[in-house]
Amino acid sequence: MASRCKTAVLISGSGTNLQAFIDAVEDGSLDLELTVVFSNNPDAYGLERAEQAGIPTACIQHADFLNRESFDRAVIAELDRFEPELLILAGFMRILSPSFVAHYSGKILNIHPALLPLYPGLNTHQRVLDAGDAWHGSTVHFVTEELDGGPRILQGRLPVQPGESADELATRVQAIEHRVYPEAAGWVGSGKVVFRDGKCWVDGRHAEEPAIQTFTETSGLG
Repeated sequence: MASRCKTAVLISGSGTNLQAFIDAVEDGSLDLELTVVFSNNPDAYGLERAEQAGIPTACIQHADFLNRESFDRAVIAELDRFEPELLILAGFMRILSPSFVAHYSGKILNIHPALLPLYPGLNTHQRVLDAGDAWHGSTVHFVTEELDGGPRILQGRLPVQPGESADELATRVQAIEHRVYPEAAGWVGSGKVVFRDGKCWVDGRHAEEPAIQTFTETSGLG
């Protein structure tokens, strides 16, 4: 029987996406081994979530380092003790250095609250509303040196409701994230999806566009 993919989850805050991973592993819908939860913030509630689930935790505060590169070297040294085969960025509020990305090339996933390549960066929900877009959602993608620019794996999308606020839209999009992020990570962990030659490959074929899941109702999603 093949061993499960060793996975590290990196957080900075409450860890709602982390909880989605924990729940998916516990209910058997996600076949990953969550080997460590790492945070740059010792007060992150996500560390408590990990401890409650029996997952080892680690914390290094970025403020203790002179620059991003020295912090990232310390993070690499800590994570490598757990031999991760996959890194999940789940609200990790640090921009990764090129050396960090290169060290884990093709092994880092992120989720961005927009239908990339639309709206990289911040304030995506308000930008969608300001543009009058009909659809919004989140994108799971491989991490490269280009911010929010790595190959896309899976998108979850929903229709924008008339008159809803940015906060209301953000809540609905977050519910989608809790579904699509573990699913996409499972694809990578199983080898169905791989990063090769700077591109996303699915079942041995180059995927020029991400898979898309459409949600018309997000009530009941966690």
